[in-house]
Parts: sequence; C-alpha cells; structure tokens
Amino acid sequence: KDRPPSRLVVWLFRALLFRLGFLSGVVKLASGDIVWRNLTALMYHYETQPLPVSFAWYMHQLPLWFHKISVVFMFGIELAVPFLFFAPRRIRFFGAWIVLFFQGIIIVTGNYTFFNWLTIALALFLFDDAFFRVRILDRVRAVRPQGIVRRAGLIVLAVCVLTLGFLQIVRSFGPLPRVAAALVRTVQPFYLVNHYGLFAVMTTVRREIILQGSRDNETWKTYTLRYQPGDLLRAPRFVAPHQPRLDWQMWFAALGTYERNPWLVNTAVRLLQGSSSVLALLDDNPFGPAPPKFVRGLIYEYHFTNFEERRDTGAWWRRELLGLYLPVVSFTEE
Repeated sequence: KDRPPSRLVVWLFRALLFRLGFLSGVVKLASGDIVWRNLTALMYHYETQPLPVSFAWYMHQLPLWFHKISVVFMFGIELAVPFLFFAPRRIRFFGAWIVLFFQGIIIVTGNYTFFNWLTIALALFLFDDAFFRVRILDRVRAVRPQGIVRRAGLIVLAVCVLTLGFLQIVRSFGPLPRVAAALVRTVQPFYLVNHYGLFAVMTTVRREIILQGSRDNETWKTYTLRYQPGDLLRAPRFVAPHQPRLDWQMWFAALGTYERNPWLVNTAVRLLQGSSSVLALLDDNPFGPAPPKFVRGLIYEYHFTNFEERRDTGAWWRRELLGLYLPVVSFTEE
C-alpha cells in the first residue's frame, strides 16, 4: 500500500479516456448521419434522449444557432481535446477541466446512469498528486522495487491494451487488415478493449410505448412508469446514477417492433398475472390487487411543448397517437 501508482497504469487510464472521447466523435462523422454533419443534431437530442430531465426542456427551447455552435463545441471536445491528455502538465490539466465541464453539462441535461461519473473518474488520472496537494510521507524511502515478474507482466498488458485500442480506433475509419481483424475478434469475447462511441446516429423522433390494461377490452386504463415521459403534465425527472431498467428499455423498444422485443410481451403477461416485481417498477397500478384481463401497448410521438404551450396548459409534452404497438394480450379467448 506504500508503493506509489505505476506511471504505466496511469497512462493506460489516460489512453482509455482518449479512446472513449475520440471514438465518440469519430463514430458520429463516420456514420454519415446528416444531422451531425449539418450541425443540427442538438435540435433533436434534448427531447429524444432516453430519459430527459426538466433542464433539457429549457435547452430545447434555445435557438438553432446556439445548437449548431454547441455541436461544433462538442466535436472540438471529442476530436481535439483528447490529444491534450498526453501533453505537458498544464496543458493536460486544461484538457481535464474541459472534460469535467463537458460531463457536467451532460449530467444536468440528461439521465445517463453512472456513465458520466465514470468518465469523470477517468479524467482525474490527468491530474497528479501535486495538483490535489497530497503529501505522501517518506515516499521515496517507502518505495520498494517492483518484482521482475510483476513489471514484465505489466509491460505485456500495456502493450496488448494499447495495441488493441489502436486497432479499435483504426477500425472506425475502415476495415482492418485480415490478421488485425482476426486478433480483435479473438479477444472481443473477453471485453478487454471495447469500441466506444455514443450517439453515432441521432434519433430525431421520440416515440413512446404506453401500456394499458382493461377488464372488458373496451375501457382502458394506463400504466404510468416512474420516469418515462407518459403524463404530459409531469416534469421530466432526475434519476441518475440510478438506471430504471424498464423505463430505459421502453425507449429502445419504441425504436423497433414488439416482435424484436419479446421481453415486452413477457412484461404484458406479468401485468396480467399481477406480478408484484413488475408492478414495483411502475409509478402506479390503476387496477389495484385485481389484475386486468387484457393488456395492450399504444405508441405515441412525443415532443416538448414550447413556452406558449407550457404557459397555457402547464404541459411539458404534447403527443400524437400513431397506433397500436403491442396487440392485445390476454389469457382469455375473445
């Protein structure tokens, strides 16, 4: 415990932070998504992200020129700032502060569980003991020489991680040579080095699945999730670093069909059974102790309201019914 941290390990964490940031910028451009290339992505982001927060509503109201400048700023952070991580001390600190500022903005405008906090933890490796004014008594005297085996193992690990990380970056720009591609495939099941990249393609339309139950297949009552934008009058809520798994997965399910999300069908079955573990994930249960006989899912297109609509109605959202997402599920035959 008296041994100071290995400089090689510190640099490996900095390299990890580099890949996380740099690849997040690369995938947005490499995807060919037009809204990233014309700098309009943030016009959609705040209302279409999986779990918005109330501050995102205000960000969404800002003018187009602000959103475009923000995208340019973001690309600068993701594509240029990571190279500062390997610069001399003061320049590296500057890069670290930019990362911390950027992650802070994301934290107050969206719910992304503990991802941003892990990124902040990685950014701390860009600082040093002197920055935090940590005094380690008799540091030089307490240092014990590393064993040859330990040092050799660390070097081998560093070479492997850095090589695989470099190949992941190269892969973002085009196909890898056959041998390199085979190497990446071989180690991929072990998740030693991953290919990072966030929001490669921006979702431009927000669709929400609303689950409903009925006892007669005519009068339907709505199940309300705790954090999903269901109730138009309810303000989007902060929930991170917790991840409400049902609310989160409902966002992804709305991007596809119920056939590709069999877990949603199973959820409907559990609602028919009155499963306490599933009901505990909801904000309320409109049927009390007696479960419904029928469950279905409707799909809506949601948009943030504007200042005028909010003033007149008090609503944070407006929505339009698109149709039936999940056909009626029941244990009875009709």
